[in-house]
Amino acid sequence: MGISTIGIPGLILILMITLIVFGPKKLPEIGSAIGQTLSEFKKSANNLIEEPKQEENSKE
Repeated sequence: MGISTIGIPGLILILMITLIVFGPKKLPEIGSAIGQTLSEFKKSANNLIEEPKQEENSKE
């Protein structure tokens, strides 16, 4: 089983548990922090992919 098999009911359950644990006032802050983290991760991953390509081009 992978994370792709969660489905809509699973996502609703996760959202409800998150609301109970953190409360509705903290939810936007948590969402923003997760978004920033994912953005930084994507940026770092793209940099790791682009560096070898740049090195190959500079050797030619």
